[in-house]
Amino acid sequence: MASKYQETERTKAEDLIKSGSPVFYGGKAGKYFRTKKRDFVLRDSKNNIFAPIYNEVIQYFKNNYISWWGGKNPTGHVLSSQIACLNHLFQIRNDKLAVLKILENISPDFIDVFQIDTDKFLPAYIQFEAVSDNDYLNEGQPTRGRNCTSIDALIYAKHKNGEKWLIPIEWKYTEFYNDADKSIEDSDKKSVGHVKGDEAKGIERLNRYCYNTKGRLIDDSKYLKTVKQYRNSVYFFEPFYQLMRQTLWAEQMIKNKNRETLKADNFINLHVIPENNEDLLKKVYKCSGLDMEKTWRNQLIDQSKYRIISPELLLNGIDSKKYNDLLVYLKTRYQ
Repeated sequence: MASKYQETERTKAEDLIKSGSPVFYGGKAGKYFRTKKRDFVLRDSKNNIFAPIYNEVIQYFKNNYISWWGGKNPTGHVLSSQIACLNHLFQIRNDKLAVLKILENISPDFIDVFQIDTDKFLPAYIQFEAVSDNDYLNEGQPTRGRNCTSIDALIYAKHKNGEKWLIPIEWKYTEFYNDADKSIEDSDKKSVGHVKGDEAKGIERLNRYCYNTKGRLIDDSKYLKTVKQYRNSVYFFEPFYQLMRQTLWAEQMIKNKNRETLKADNFINLHVIPENNEDLLKKVYKCSGLDMEKTWRNQLIDQSKYRIISPELLLNGIDSKKYNDLLVYLKTRYQ
């Protein structure tokens, strides 16, 4: 399975690296990734991050105990969506006016943003790899960036009606997905009771989100439609598996707000996707026979809880003089 958009972005990045483009700060490629040297993986991951934010990003992840995708350090993979998210949003995270501007691009009904104090180091108006204080999704103790539902970026805002809203952001870059069914995935463990072919991973997921004795999360949801059979259902195909968990996460944060530091009354799940990534947006998914947005909206009871926006439109209107270097960097590298 190939993606035209991914190949286009990879070739563009490789050409920028070879030309010595300022967006990669003279960095060289050729680091090993999946057993081979790759022309799209930088040898020094420092060159993969917008230079003015690099030191602060490293400290932010370290001091807030956040895991990096793929390892202990930021990846040199130039198509990483985690890196893309940070490159777009990290520099503006302390600027209330800039964060309000991107909220305005989502809805005119937000009038203020709050600092997110669950960051113990460098708290600001945008948080990265956000988790709940407590486990509501039967995933175990929340750990930022791994082994649980972790939100790429989070904004905590005030609605004009006085409510406090969560805006969980799922950031995509060149991602596209096959038709693998996570509800029947085999276990690759060799231990007793878990052998390859027993659907152990799929069963664990079904029990976690659908059949847990503590509560049938999807059945009990105010926002997700129930289905007759969850095994083989839309909820266990990507990217809908992610969206299902993020919706449940936000719902449980609201339901259990008395136990959480962030006390929220409502939410919008924001999906940031480049408009040219048609391999994600326009694919006809086997599990539904529809494209991505129609597939997911068919699973939602309340359509207002989900929005798609491109990175360019999300940042539209931020101070172009103040953030000129950032905007030039993003345009050269990602647009």
